[in-house]
Amino acid sequence: MAQGNRLGRRAEIPGTRASFPYAFGVTSTGRYPRDVLASDWQRAGRLTSTDLVLEVGLVLEDVTSGFCGAVLRWERGLVVLEDRHGKRRTFPLGAGFWYEGSPVVLKAPPRARSVPTRTASGSVVGPADGAKTALASRIYVEGRHDAELVEKIWGDDLRHVGVVVEYLGGIDDLPGVVADFAPGEGRRLGVLVDHLVPGSKESRIADRVWSGAGRGHVLVLGHPYVDIWQAVKPARLGLAGWPEVPRTVEWKHGICAALGLPHRDQADLAAAWRMILDQVRSWDDLERPLLTVVEQLIDFVTEDHH
Repeated sequence: MAQGNRLGRRAEIPGTRASFPYAFGVTSTGRYPRDVLASDWQRAGRLTSTDLVLEVGLVLEDVTSGFCGAVLRWERGLVVLEDRHGKRRTFPLGAGFWYEGSPVVLKAPPRARSVPTRTASGSVVGPADGAKTALASRIYVEGRHDAELVEKIWGDDLRHVGVVVEYLGGIDDLPGVVADFAPGEGRRLGVLVDHLVPGSKESRIADRVWSGAGRGHVLVLGHPYVDIWQAVKPARLGLAGWPEVPRTVEWKHGICAALGLPHRDQADLAAAWRMILDQVRSWDDLERPLLTVVEQLIDFVTEDHH
């Protein structure tokens, strides 16, 4: 084996002419404090950056430029620093900063969740109240879909005043339902009816209720739409208008067929309604006639409790 100075000594592999510098067997007292062929040698001695949430006034140093300044503000992924001479510079958030002698990764503080100031019906949100005892007064609607729509838009308002909404499953026996409810002072009943137009079956039933017992404490109002679905603005579904359905076809089935939706059974109709209801976000997605009568019914059933 050829001899040279100690640092230049090379080892030959028997049977070959290949050689390489000694790099193994070096102790901690040799040139290298550790095995430089170890897989993590590049990370040796490096400091680990920690996350730092921004606050106004924190003094930071940009590693690349050496600029040192206090945090003035941050927005859209950038932070503005001002040094002691009043000079300002803008830097992107993330790594590449020092804070109190340690590397940090700058993070913007989480945004505070905005508190809604209006309910879905457009009413001003009042102070949070504890649970309220429901009033004796009630609002009845024809079906489940009517109740779900009223809850989505007016639910907060109704809970605030303690009014419960119930659905009837049709109004053919409305006069008997009203008689059983026994409207009176402090026990008002409001009823929302679909397709309440002159000459309709619904209008004749409403006339019987108005002329029966409890007059003055029961109010029947309705909208002109065949079904509550139609009270949703068609534009919310990307339509210029609701499709026309022949009188010989059940209206909901006809609408689903026109929209290309399954309509074999009640489960299909429920899925179609859920799709429609999901497009409703606020009162502005509903037709004005429905908005008007629901507001009138709420005012009516709470009149004795103002």
